[in-house]
Amino acid sequence: MASRIRIGVIGFGRMGRGFVSVLQQSPYWEIATICDAQPGARELASRTVPTARITADPQDIFKDPTISAVGLYTLADARPQQIRQALAAKKHIIAEKPIAADSKTEWELCKAIEASDRFVAVNLFNRNAWYHKEIQAFIAEGEIGDLAIIRVCHMTPGHMPTEGHEPEGPPFHDCGMHYVDVARWYAKSEYKTYHAQGLRMWNYKDPWWVQAHGTFENGIVFDITQGFVYGHLAREKTHNCYVDCIGTRGIARMHHDFKNATVECHGVNHTLRKTGLFNDKKLDVMVDVFGRSILAGKNLGFPTVRDSVIASEVAWAMLKDAVKNKPPVRGTKSEMQAILSHRRTLREGYGLPVRPQECPTEPVPVGLPPRACGEELCGLPPQQQSDGRAWVADSKENLRGVC
Repeated sequence: MASRIRIGVIGFGRMGRGFVSVLQQSPYWEIATICDAQPGARELASRTVPTARITADPQDIFKDPTISAVGLYTLADARPQQIRQALAAKKHIIAEKPIAADSKTEWELCKAIEASDRFVAVNLFNRNAWYHKEIQAFIAEGEIGDLAIIRVCHMTPGHMPTEGHEPEGPPFHDCGMHYVDVARWYAKSEYKTYHAQGLRMWNYKDPWWVQAHGTFENGIVFDITQGFVYGHLAREKTHNCYVDCIGTRGIARMHHDFKNATVECHGVNHTLRKTGLFNDKKLDVMVDVFGRSILAGKNLGFPTVRDSVIASEVAWAMLKDAVKNKPPVRGTKSEMQAILSHRRTLREGYGLPVRPQECPTEPVPVGLPPRACGEELCGLPPQQQSDGRAWVADSKENLRGVC
């Protein structure tokens, strides 16, 4: 390739490091600048990409005319201003979800983005998954008849209260918006009705488990279950994650263990069983399709801002419905504290929250983002984890810079 797309990365926390590792491997990208508020993150960035400019000032990216795209891997409350600055500087954007901390701001940004001539992709990672594409192709062949029921479940011993990204909201929004998006993607329709029930596990103020069910405008019905409540103190950790599509004549489903995903389709003429790598957040697929789209001058399949905003808005609405329905309380605050203490001793698991006081000592290998362990908030691989102390930011700005 004669020339690559020069990109500036803002935020060198876990997701930023993951994106950088796959950008380094891609033939379409050149990492020009990495920005982070934390000195430790900047030092690590300088060793990860020695050819990149390392800075604490995002203006060094926005004002550089040689940079064509910006990667935004900060928190939701920081993204709106950065998106506006990137659009003003005529740069393409690849961002984490959600693009803002509230629906009103998200729709304002969506309108501005769609009125621009820039490509903006949001990391709705399920839309880059091979297993969902296999199932949708099977359904499109008519093998299960008319799609009638979509069931989505994502329950793990994921992050606990006080451990998450507060601007992203409680679990049903922060994580659940991915599954709200999956159901809508399969239905190829908009949400029409819904009812949500939540549970305030361990007497915490927000529901940490939510189930929503309802209908789409085309008559397909759905249920979505999401909760980080699945056996935190179990001797052997487990999880329950699947998508189940039920048709008038057959079924198509998938489940995964964060290492491999298995597709099982039972149609009227064919039965399909296939297992392949789960590939965590599918960041390699995202940067590949986004790079090819920029070069081709058209969207070749990357997830759009509108899809992200709809998923975020619906997830917020379902969460509010669960709160309105007065979720009951099970468990005690002392149980929550016991789980928090237990999680600080773990070295591997689902959704570990433990953050090192300093950045990892070694860069993430090229093309190999941190391994899948359940959530965006997972801990680092065992050889890179800290001594188990709780990670505490000394300011909101520092939190934004690292995460």
